[in-house]
Amino acid sequence: QVQLVESGGGLVQAGASLKLSCTTSGRSLRDYGLAWFRPAPGEEREFVASITSGGTNKFYADSLKGRFTISRDNDKNLGSLQMNNLKPEDTAVYYCAAQFAAYGLGRGPRDYSYWGQGTPVTVSS
Repeated sequence: QVQLVESGGGLVQAGASLKLSCTTSGRSLRDYGLAWFRPAPGEEREFVASITSGGTNKFYADSLKGRFTISRDNDKNLGSLQMNNLKPEDTAVYYCAAQFAAYGLGRGPRDYSYWGQGTPVTVSS
């Protein structure tokens, strides 16, 4: 069982940066692809970014490319999402998700089996 724990959220002003972290108290993340999602109007959860188990390939929502960077450090059992130039519309609870690497990476929440409880991000104008 993979139990994910996010951290790093908070209240910031527009233009600021935050770095979210995702780790696990269970199995190693080394064999899992990781992704970040956030709620969005009309969607179950909106895809933000994903990264393959080895960290070689990264994928982003088109609207966030250039401001957000996903990364991971398998030696530290850690996934991260660096968010720069934050905007009020980035305000959301951000969720880390994991899926066994053999199943591939998807952009839908149903492509992932394991989820954290989320970390809230609030961006004030």
